[in-house]
Amino acid sequence: MRYMLVNMQNCRMVYGQTLVELGREDDRIVVLEADLGRTTMTKLFEKEFPGRFFEVGIGEQNMISVAAGLALCGKIPFANSFSVFATGRPYDQIRVSCIGRLNIKIVGSSCGLSDFGDGATHQAIEDVAIMRAIPNMTILSPADGIETKKIVRAAARYDGPVYIRILRNDVPDVTAQTGEFKIGRPTVIREGTDVVIFAHGYMVYKSLKAAETLEAEGISVKIVNVSTLKPIDEKIIRSMASGTKGVVTVEEHTIIGGLASAIAFSLRGTGLMIEAVAVNDRFGQSSLNYEQLLEHYGLTVEAIVKAIKKVLR
Repeated sequence: MRYMLVNMQNCRMVYGQTLVELGREDDRIVVLEADLGRTTMTKLFEKEFPGRFFEVGIGEQNMISVAAGLALCGKIPFANSFSVFATGRPYDQIRVSCIGRLNIKIVGSSCGLSDFGDGATHQAIEDVAIMRAIPNMTILSPADGIETKKIVRAAARYDGPVYIRILRNDVPDVTAQTGEFKIGRPTVIREGTDVVIFAHGYMVYKSLKAAETLEAEGISVKIVNVSTLKPIDEKIIRSMASGTKGVVTVEEHTIIGGLASAIAFSLRGTGLMIEAVAVNDRFGQSSLNYEQLLEHYGLTVEAIVKAIKKVLR
């Protein structure tokens, strides 16, 4: 299967619009915000449903506690902030909510390095690792605007705690408009036989560009979009890697505790060579633009190509 690059979308805007759609369909949907509604795009929901929107200010711990209470009352709360604030500050409240399997949805906007101008304090490159460590937590990472809409809807239907990481900037659509998103199921975006890349978020697009580059050299690369980072279906991951010469993982996240760790564990005992393209245990920093920052941290098409060739050697 080959992808067609047809559109650019802002995942934050898609998220906000999808929340409004869900609000019209189900009055159990409520939204909580920690003083960032103009950036997370929950302002769209606030405008449409002011009585179901709760602005808690810069108090993320309280936001999760209120969301937990609303969930216990039968509501479906979406709690919002930047990824770094949504996962780090209220960790204890999230953990307790997961003990009770409460039906809360935590949405971390401006994930990874996508808030390029605000530096290390605002860039979440360890959020997946934090959330993966909590039992009962489901973690979703859309690759584009199309998948963002599907994921938000799937999260609303799912009964239990969910964390969704949302990119800040416009990204190309690389997933199909048709087809239902199913939590826990990775998707093959491009077929290939030599090496398989497992990626999520914007790095799916980068991986596709690397595959195009290597196609000219006669190297066939399979691309798998792992938009569910927890739970990981080990059986499917093994099946997708079977018959290839090696594996590369690509993520806009620290190399510790994220996709690289999940895939390596899933493929334990297979003997497959594995390389990882990720942030190498460092904090982020400010930059003039997003792509410049990705290049500084080695999250580039060239780095993916290099990792693939290393696996083949």
